[in-house]
Amino acid sequence: MENQLDVAAQRDGVVAQISADTGKSVRKGDALAQLDDRQLTADRNAAEAKLRAIDANIKNWQSEIKVLQTDLARSEKMWDAQIITREQLEHDRFKVEADQYELERERETAINQQEVIRSLNLELEKTKILAPFDGVVARRYVRVGQRVATGERLFWVTATAPLRVKFTLPESALGKVARGQVIGVITPDISDSQYKATVIQISPVVDPSSGTIEVLAEITNPGRSLRPGMTADVRIPQPR
Repeated sequence: MENQLDVAAQRDGVVAQISADTGKSVRKGDALAQLDDRQLTADRNAAEAKLRAIDANIKNWQSEIKVLQTDLARSEKMWDAQIITREQLEHDRFKVEADQYELERERETAINQQEVIRSLNLELEKTKILAPFDGVVARRYVRVGQRVATGERLFWVTATAPLRVKFTLPESALGKVARGQVIGVITPDISDSQYKATVIQISPVVDPSSGTIEVLAEITNPGRSLRPGMTADVRIPQPR
């Protein structure tokens, strides 16, 4: 029976906290463990402080441009009155344009800094080890203080309901079983009990090495008496 998953680390780090141990029932999104995130948090805080400084510079450039635009408007009137030279008028225009370029550069810097913060937040999310679905922690592989690498398995989480059973049938059974069909499932671990399962997936190809097709069925598991990992036999009703 299946519907289980090894939860692996998404980044290198040191395990700072264990929140779930073997046998604990968890809901999707529950914390299983936490990697040390102090350096990342400090980096994110520094990046946010830099963004605030950039935003302040943007406001400063905006205010300066307004002042220069006012000066330019006055210079244009003075030019019309032949009070100043064209060189002075062009000088004031160039100052406005130069500050507008500086403002645009600072805005692009702000966008880049926002992406830096976004990247750091994503890395911080990776330090939180969360349950991928409702189930139970079947095994814990790590301990507090252990350094882990990206891809290293940390927990084995398995669902308790609904359970799925994967089995193979001979090639000759192709066409004799269909999605939505109800089949029987029995296990030697629970005597005199038969469970119903619904076929949810049938492999479209035949395994050339074994001449079999793979089938996946879902069990409602009433009473949750079945457990992941149990050995099970499948009974497919024969058409009359």
